Amino acid sequence: MTLHIERHPDFSRLRKALMCQGEPDRVPFIELGVHRMFKEQIIGHSCLTVPDEIEFAQRAGYDYIKIQPVIDMNPGKIYPAGGPQTFTLGVDTGERRWADEHGGAINSWEDFERYVWARPEDVNYSRLEEAARILPPDIGLIGQYGDIFTFVWTLMGFENFSLAIYEQPDLIDALFERVGGIICNLFENMASMERMDAMWFSDDLAYTGGLMISPNLFRKHLFPWVKKIGDFCRRRGIPFLYHSDGKLWEVIDDLIVCGVTALHPIEPKAMDIAEVKRRYAGRLAVLGNVEVDLLSRGSTEDVEAQVRAILRRAAPGGGFALGSSNSVPEYVKPENYAAMLNAGDRWGIYPIEM
Repeated sequence: MTLHIERHPDFSRLRKALMCQGEPDRVPFIELGVHRMFKEQIIGHSCLTVPDEIEFAQRAGYDYIKIQPVIDMNPGKIYPAGGPQTFTLGVDTGERRWADEHGGAINSWEDFERYVWARPEDVNYSRLEEAARILPPDIGLIGQYGDIFTFVWTLMGFENFSLAIYEQPDLIDALFERVGGIICNLFENMASMERMDAMWFSDDLAYTGGLMISPNLFRKHLFPWVKKIGDFCRRRGIPFLYHSDGKLWEVIDDLIVCGVTALHPIEPKAMDIAEVKRRYAGRLAVLGNVEVDLLSRGSTEDVEAQVRAILRRAAPGGGFALGSSNSVPEYVKPENYAAMLNAGDRWGIYPIEM
């Protein structure tokens, strides 16, 4: 993988984009996640420590590092009857896990009571604390966690969750209250850290065709928690990023009311990035948008062409950061990941050529 990155990290560049404060010098890069194998190819050694993450950001042109607190959301290792569903990806690439669509670990009040819940005192913030101590001043620190809605429905299995909305609404209320409280506490503690430059909440709400459940259910169960996190960010005066795949038109206004300043990743099959930017100009930054399928199966020429098209449509005026339409998993072609960064660095200099 060969990179030709001319930029140096500068979090003020990314902050300007995330807060819709006009055009920075260059279009910043953004990713929810980059697989470790790519980071290691770029830095030439293992990428396991906070200093390794800093080195990767410096070499690849990112203006930040993103770190999660470490929390075990299932300390009792209580799974559905069939156990966790996993697929081993190969040597050094870990495994992929997916949720059971039918049944889950919690299907009744008895299951709820026996479930072992994560405790605040067991959360490990040491990597965030280390980053706050050693980060160069030009690289930002983003604290990230998420999945209140996702964790609730995966605890039940989506089919059982959907039925329980009508048949066991009190159990649904209790699950959102318990999970929301645990996750919100993580953000409250991250927001209290002396060095915290932005926070990022991720929770998929939609398919490419529309929301997974009624928007009113999100307004009842999820968005009050998102607003609490947004309030932490408002008090600190820092950007608040939200990640969800899919078609989100019905709830974008709700997210803005919650304090979200930037929406990721504007999945191309679900929403047109130029239309999102037009409707919410100055109120919501748009992030990502380079199709993961193209990064996985296309050519480097195709990737550069798509990056240039996205820059022309989304970058003018600022309020935009370039990245994939989800994340950079292990099956992306290394040369295509490099092509995205190289093209973004070459063509993403303001003013953008229309």
